[in-house]
Amino acid sequence: MEPQDHHHHHHPETLTTSTTAAAIPCGKCGAMAAPPPPLSWPDTSPPPNYRPIRAPAINLPPNQQAIILTPVPQAKSVPPISPPFHFQTPSKIIQSPDDLRRFHDSDSGKHFLGFVVALSESIRSKKISDPCHHSPVTTAIVSILDTLLRWIDEIPPTQQAARYGNVSFRVWHDRLVENSPNLMMQFLPQHLEASIVEIVPYFTDSFGNASRIDYGTGHETNFAAWLYCLARMEVIKEEDYPAVVARVFVKYLELMRKLQLVYCLEPAGSHGVWGLDDYHFLPFIFGSSQLIDHKHMKPKSIHNDDILENFSNEYMYLSGIAFVKKVKKGPFSEHSPLLDDISGVPNWNKVNKGMLKMYKVEVLEKVPIMQHFLFGWLINWYVCSFCFSIYFYLNRLSF
Repeated sequence: MEPQDHHHHHHPETLTTSTTAAAIPCGKCGAMAAPPPPLSWPDTSPPPNYRPIRAPAINLPPNQQAIILTPVPQAKSVPPISPPFHFQTPSKIIQSPDDLRRFHDSDSGKHFLGFVVALSESIRSKKISDPCHHSPVTTAIVSILDTLLRWIDEIPPTQQAARYGNVSFRVWHDRLVENSPNLMMQFLPQHLEASIVEIVPYFTDSFGNASRIDYGTGHETNFAAWLYCLARMEVIKEEDYPAVVARVFVKYLELMRKLQLVYCLEPAGSHGVWGLDDYHFLPFIFGSSQLIDHKHMKPKSIHNDDILENFSNEYMYLSGIAFVKKVKKGPFSEHSPLLDDISGVPNWNKVNKGMLKMYKVEVLEKVPIMQHFLFGWLINWYVCSFCFSIYFYLNRLSF
């Protein structure tokens, strides 16, 4: 849980000549009239001093009350796009808790979370190896991730003194950025090739940050956002969802764990011992869904090392627990108290619902994570005409 910041940061466009105008609530959409910040900051008003994504570990339990009060997120169908297409380079917009609330109240926010829930439901009570529908697209994406895995073998880690952040990761990431447009061409139909300008930034930001050499749930969320963009374009269809989780996401997880181990990626914004996992969240959502109604394995089964050894290859939740035990030393209850507490929940259905609520509160409602989220045409930032006119007026005042 992020500590509450009791200092009120104002958007840079809220100048002394326009304070009243910036505080007017919009009568049409209900949002405050203060719009997203301009592209550059005036000297008289520096950017908000938010906690960076590489914040030190915050050894506090998550906001349990907020999680309890949050309704269980529900699955939603992804709204398909239709011509004319207006693909654009996506950009970062979220700067404040108000921006976050506006995002979660918007159709984009609701449908994105609903997509994650739909993926979770698609893998309910299924093993990774269970047969599922394979489309040429999901097969191509798995092949692309296999290519990225091979690059790790071709770019060995540099010998260095620092424990975290091997600089060879930057070489790997540079190759990723350079080749991503061509990788997208492997599965995009010709009439959607123009979308490359919009979907590539989500893809390249799904594997960690090259300058900080770190990785966290924000990058994982960008991978989910990339998949959501493909679903909006109907490149991925609902019948593909089981394969998207059991084939594509499982391969992505394999890739990320190899990147984390080989290049010693630093956890981005780790919550310390009170975090669910230093790097990932979605495997615990999808993995708990897999185990719903399992006849023999219960949440407390994570403490049985024989079960972890024999079934981690079939269930993402068990795989996640096994990986945590591999990379962390000491008693499980001490280095992972949250996962230890969850093992006392009576059934997997409750675990899954709790994980979905926790993902919304602890990932999608955190400014230090979501300030890096991208908005374009496929995942659009809604500003009504009244808000836009205020935005335009205040930006003119700012310069």
